[in-house]
Amino acid sequence: MTDPFWLTWWIWLAGALVLAILEVALPGFIFLGFAIGGAITGILLLIPGVAPNLPVLLLVFAVLSLAAWLILRRMFALPRGQVKTFNHDINE
Repeated sequence: MTDPFWLTWWIWLAGALVLAILEVALPGFIFLGFAIGGAITGILLLIPGVAPNLPVLLLVFAVLSLAAWLILRRMFALPRGQVKTFNHDINE
């Protein structure tokens, strides 16, 4: 009997790659958090003996994605109280 498709590690990594490519097309650190969560979930499925059911796996993915998004937001955010200003126009 084969494992369900959600327990296949390379599907999670392929999904993470698609989300990472989508992040390049639509930047904003939204898809990148999901991509990191999916990649870590796929890597966790490589560990022998790890075969959670679908709700647990989705919970792991959600928690990892949220943690990655929060870390990215903290790493790339402007310092507190600072406002992004532009000194030139792109049309000049």
